[in-house]
Amino acid sequence: MGHDHAHAGTANRRRLAVAIAIIATVLVVELVGAWVSGSLSLLADAGHMLSDLTGLIIALAATIVAARPATDRQTFGYQRAEVFGALINALILVAVAVSVLIEGVSRLVEPADAEVKSLPMLIVAVIGLVANLAALQVLRGGRDTSINMRGAYLEVLGDLLGSIAVIIAAVVIMVTGFAQADAIASLAIAAMIVPRAWSLLRDVVHVLSESAPSDTDVQEIRDHLLGTDGVVAVHDVHVWQITSGQPVFSAHVVVEHEVFADGGTGELLDRLGSCLHDHFDVEHSTFQLEPEEHASHEESHHR
Repeated sequence: MGHDHAHAGTANRRRLAVAIAIIATVLVVELVGAWVSGSLSLLADAGHMLSDLTGLIIALAATIVAARPATDRQTFGYQRAEVFGALINALILVAVAVSVLIEGVSRLVEPADAEVKSLPMLIVAVIGLVANLAALQVLRGGRDTSINMRGAYLEVLGDLLGSIAVIIAAVVIMVTGFAQADAIASLAIAAMIVPRAWSLLRDVVHVLSESAPSDTDVQEIRDHLLGTDGVVAVHDVHVWQITSGQPVFSAHVVVEHEVFADGGTGELLDRLGSCLHDHFDVEHSTFQLEPEEHASHEESHHR
């Protein structure tokens, strides 16, 4: 699994580099388009894209840092850098959503005198849509490999939805002349950003609080270990994540006296480790083997 994770990290860096090039190019196009057309929603989408570009650069830096080997100080390596990268991404999304919301409401309350030119607005939004589809396709393969890549994928997905909102607003203005559709589209973009930022923040907090992975049934793991020959009881079970997709497990395992007497502890450890690796995809596991007489006088047993 360590090799697979390293391979995924290399692939993810390539994906991020390509996506950064696409987004950076379209960002310039959208900024020019917003200036020419006077469109707030296009400017909001450009602001969202700027936050995404920043987030993608942070994500790329995080994958590079995460690839560094473990040290005596960083015993699990630097993989948690991906989580901090995702945290920064989420905070950037929140900041963009708030700023767009304030400007959109202001534009609705006090409509601008400047005319919104729907044709250049539409052309640039279509270019943004095509570019976002391309970037999304590039990032799709890495979205399930880490929380950091998931954050990058969600940001580009939000850009795609933002481009659609701008296209709709441009068509409405072109057909009906209702210029405030531009401000309404900018508010829609802000509304689309918030749930994605919340989802990402929730996942980051889940990892940093060292909660068990959402797809992990701790009781099922305990039952598997108890089904191993020679195991009497399992307690002090802990499951957490270093980063998304990198679960860590530790437990105290009470074993029959004969296991120690016959020198079978090494074989038992191999079986326990294989059980976790094969059934629950846990690469890092630590077991403290205890004879029955030792377990009986421990101060407490924690589940």
